[in-house]
Amino acid sequence: MKKRFMALLFSAALVATVLTGCGEKNVVVERETTETNEQVVSEQVPEAEKQESTNSTETETEENIPVTVRVGGLKGATTLGLLPLMEKATQGSTDIDYEFTMVTVADEMAAKLMKSEVDIALIPANLASVLYNKTEGGISVIDINTLGVLYMVSADNSISSPKDLMGKTIYLTGKGTTPDYVLQYILKENNISDKVTLEYKSEATEVAALLEADSTGTAIGLLPQPFVTVACAQNERLSIVMDMNEEWNKAAGDGGGSLVTGVTVVRNDFLNEHRAMVDAFITEHMESVKAVNEDVDNAAALAVKAGIIPKEPIAKKAIPKCNITCITGNEMKEALSGYLKVLYAMDAGSVGGQLPDEDFYY
Repeated sequence: MKKRFMALLFSAALVATVLTGCGEKNVVVERETTETNEQVVSEQVPEAEKQESTNSTETETEENIPVTVRVGGLKGATTLGLLPLMEKATQGSTDIDYEFTMVTVADEMAAKLMKSEVDIALIPANLASVLYNKTEGGISVIDINTLGVLYMVSADNSISSPKDLMGKTIYLTGKGTTPDYVLQYILKENNISDKVTLEYKSEATEVAALLEADSTGTAIGLLPQPFVTVACAQNERLSIVMDMNEEWNKAAGDGGGSLVTGVTVVRNDFLNEHRAMVDAFITEHMESVKAVNEDVDNAAALAVKAGIIPKEPIAKKAIPKCNITCITGNEMKEALSGYLKVLYAMDAGSVGGQLPDEDFYY
């Protein structure tokens, strides 16, 4: 693993030490091999300068302790943009050391953040707000990694708008997750919340399997990419009957921000101690996302290797529809804050009881 990043930090520490010393009395000491000469030298150096030298040595030693950035992601679209970076890390060609973890359930990644088992995590956008409030400002969002990836899938081609869902049962992943809140908001804005039954499954793979096995042609599932493409490939009768991105824009209007699926957050304890490393991660994340979008064939191979998508042909179809991105700064804040405001107006609990403060946005 390359140590260019830590070498830069070490060089910076040395420069800072030199600059600090320029304003003080210079003491030139030539070390001798005898105890007598060493004692004389020690007596010539003031106690304060000896203490400063000791502290400087301790600081330099601490700064050179290798730091591994622990990054966690979910097994789905939000992690696709990380795959080239993960591959580079296994080859030892990244600027800093990484340890990657991938789980299937957002709650599991939330627990890892709360226990400080990961430093950076890619999680659902509303969960980031919930954790910010739960930790009293203990995390910050550093980028948006995925925009809208939700689609309604069914073999029932009579469905083309929210109104067509009346009297139907929709299968989706866990209550309180992004798909749940997005769907509930759209149903509410179309005044049909009490006319649709929602049945929750723990993982998107369960919803996809249910749709694949449906022999009646009436099952409806709300799925994110790449599971949409997987389900449609496994059951040719299935198709996308509703794009939730379009329905969100219709319901939310200009002030509703963007339909944000996933964001990347960092523990502020880690950020405060290793800000330069977090900035380096953001840069490498951007490069990784660019690599995915520019070379879909390679990204598809990596997605299969990581176990996110089962086959490369499916991955090649799904990845361009996953809206993989890396949005930072003011653009990130505008898109995410608008999205969270819509959720807050619908259900304050969806964002943790209150909207995050300004320091939520890095």
